[in-house]
Amino acid sequence: MSITGIITAIVIGAIIGALGRLIVRGNQNISIIATIVIGIIAALLGTWIASLIGQNDTDGFDWIELIFQIALAAIFVSIYAGYAGKNRRR
Repeated sequence: MSITGIITAIVIGAIIGALGRLIVRGNQNISIIATIVIGIIAALLGTWIASLIGQNDTDGFDWIELIFQIALAAIFVSIYAGYAGKNRRR
């Protein structure tokens, strides 16, 4: 992977992670690094799921793939925020 690919993954991960945080209600006390990592993981998994159902090879913008990515980011943010919140209360 080239440096351009790495930078692109970080930028897309940050955007997807931020969108996932916007969907989740309440205050999430997680760092920006955790948001970016969650976004990158959600973007990769969302793309993989979209390819399984044949939705990533369409003409134009892949809305279904984006919906999968954001939904996964919201789920992962919820799980991580709940996990991090439990550990901080101790």
